[in-house]
Amino acid sequence: MTIKIKNISKRFGQTQALENVSLEFGEKKIYGLLGNNGAGKSTLLNIITSRLTADSGELTLNGEDMYDNDEALSQIFMLGEKNYYPESMRVKEAFRRAGAFYPKFDIEVAEKIASRFKLPMKKKITALSTGYTTIFKIVMALSVNTPFLLLDEPVLGLDAQHRDIFYKLLLERYSENPCTVVISTHLISEAAGLIEHCMIIKDGHIIKDAPCEELLQDGYSISGPAALVDEHLVGKKVLSSSNLGGLKTVGISGEIPDASNLPPGLVVGRMDLQEYFVQLMNDESNDAILIKKEGV
Repeated sequence: MTIKIKNISKRFGQTQALENVSLEFGEKKIYGLLGNNGAGKSTLLNIITSRLTADSGELTLNGEDMYDNDEALSQIFMLGEKNYYPESMRVKEAFRRAGAFYPKFDIEVAEKIASRFKLPMKKKITALSTGYTTIFKIVMALSVNTPFLLLDEPVLGLDAQHRDIFYKLLLERYSENPCTVVISTHLISEAAGLIEHCMIIKDGHIIKDAPCEELLQDGYSISGPAALVDEHLVGKKVLSSSNLGGLKTVGISGEIPDASNLPPGLVVGRMDLQEYFVQLMNDESNDAILIKKEGV
């Protein structure tokens, strides 16, 4: 199964949320839909699930128009911000009724995951805290067994422990029942290890669409004593920088150097996805720094 998005545009008043966006989500792959707040990520996901209507463009599943197509939409589950459940409905009841909308919903898996998170089953969904509301949505998402799973800021309101549980569970469920997963998040460093293909959106435009491995060939990171790192930076384009005590870690644009040619104390590695994203945003705003020799 393949979802194809062609020249989708959406405007809200004076704001152009999306403009001529074209993407493709293929089978059994984990995609990252990355962008700053307001970039258009949620708008795009809401259009895919018919929660919003595009102003123009085409949206198809295996060549069939997805608009008002219940059969196509039944192949997709979206974890989003809004709660569409009745105010009186309790968690346990929502699990029991889910099978009517998603025939492959696995209530045993849902109860098992809920237990792992200590989700209160008898509580009304609308009475859950922000964190447990997110957990409820996660349990539903990991139990529906649809071919497409859209996760819009899936760890909103979760503490570090619960975020870690979520990422592990997502990998477990993906290995047991591979599907197409789209993770839309601003916590890039946490999700980076899961993402196979990156789609980066800025101001309603797709600026990158490629496998992560391909994107990350454009730079590297280097760490070690601050003075040694600073010497290495001369003449190079710095993408990101952080200090901890006397140690410094810097993301640099360019081909990764041979470690044997570096002075002792410096450690070189591949640039991570977070560093790449920062680089891209800086390049777009012309804020990346070129380090020059002293006095030049």
